[in-house]
Amino acid sequence: MKPRILVIDDEAAIRDSMRMILEYEGYEFAGAATGEDGIGIVARERVDLVFLDIKMPGMDGLEALSKLKAAGDLPVVMISGHGTVATAVEATKLGAFDFIEKPLATERILLAIRNALETTRLRSENVSLRGAVELRHDIVGSSPALREVFEAVRRAAPTGATVLIRGESGVGKELVARMIHRHSLRARERFVQVNCAAIPDELIESELFGHEKGSFTGATDKQVGKFELADRGTIFLDEVGDMSLKTQAKVLRVLQEGEVERLGSSRTLKVDVRVIAATNKELEREIEKGQFREDLFFRLSVIPLSIPPLRDRAEDIPALVRHFADVFTRENNFRPKRFTPAAVQALQRARWKGNVRELRNTIERVIIMTPGDTVDVADLPEPVRPDGGGPASLPEARGERPGTLREFKESAERAFLVEKLRENDWNISRTAETIGTPRSNLYKKLEHYNIRQETDA
Repeated sequence: MKPRILVIDDEAAIRDSMRMILEYEGYEFAGAATGEDGIGIVARERVDLVFLDIKMPGMDGLEALSKLKAAGDLPVVMISGHGTVATAVEATKLGAFDFIEKPLATERILLAIRNALETTRLRSENVSLRGAVELRHDIVGSSPALREVFEAVRRAAPTGATVLIRGESGVGKELVARMIHRHSLRARERFVQVNCAAIPDELIESELFGHEKGSFTGATDKQVGKFELADRGTIFLDEVGDMSLKTQAKVLRVLQEGEVERLGSSRTLKVDVRVIAATNKELEREIEKGQFREDLFFRLSVIPLSIPPLRDRAEDIPALVRHFADVFTRENNFRPKRFTPAAVQALQRARWKGNVRELRNTIERVIIMTPGDTVDVADLPEPVRPDGGGPASLPEARGERPGTLREFKESAERAFLVEKLRENDWNISRTAETIGTPRSNLYKKLEHYNIRQETDA
């Protein structure tokens, strides 16, 4: 569709000249001799860009500009044969995109058109992308347990208080954190996420607080920390229970003093950051074992929120199935697929140890692997089918003997990891150190083998 450009000017010669230029360049032209007529055209018809003369009888250009901007975000380029700096400044304040003086040069007109239309395209694309991101991060459901969460978020979001979100792995703690940020007074600022469990101990301080060049081996450049990046916005500390005591002390200082200090620097920096933390651990037990600071716990849990596991809100599963199916098919250009009532009921009856994350992954896998347009019970993965024998992921866990060398190795590795985790009271850092692997690698193994304290302890 050709971009439609409206020229509002009381001089017929200007309108005719603009018509020739625009139509030659492949644009659709519309003209109006007065501000009132131009505003009427915008109200009735599609217009992508307006050229607006300042000096006109009746309603002048600045008044027309004010009315056009009040009606929408249409780009307006002002044109004038009597341009002054004061007039240009006034037009800019009212929202004009550009200001061109007469006589109108063709190159200048075309440059203004290209810039204005490109800016409009980028804005529209940005709105679409933001909408897609927000859709992906929506919290779906209307169960009583979830409504309690929504009410708590509604009360907590407008404040500046720290929030501690608790819940099992996969329940959607990040989504709740994003929801709090989105409804806070900091919504226009950054939301910075840090997964404390995925960053090795020796790098977590640098990641959070930044470092100066040469402050340690490998620090070849200065790095801005996450707390600085989140200044005036929100920082989300996911899996906060996996922080070392040394890092906990520095986070406590940020909460108490609003100051950070880069590694290798003696200068303190003031930051204004709202902190939201999340954990799937019982921090009270970690405090008793000396693994978590009690003063930091009280600082973080000014507003505690508990997210219910999926098994406590199975009535939300049909809506979640529709939501995940819709998001995945849109993002990947798949044909929409319908889940039969029997398939949805089977999904509702499944245990979902991995909670919402596991359900989402299952829906994506089913959509990819199902050849037809309808998903029935037979199309579901064996663990969630009524006769599938439960959610186990390895042959041995289903009471079968490993049939291949790979299955045997995986079965043995899983059993080894569970044994070591039990020996170390499910302390991830201590277990990783005991078996000689980075903590981030151990977390990947736990995810791969679906090892959970609540089911394997």
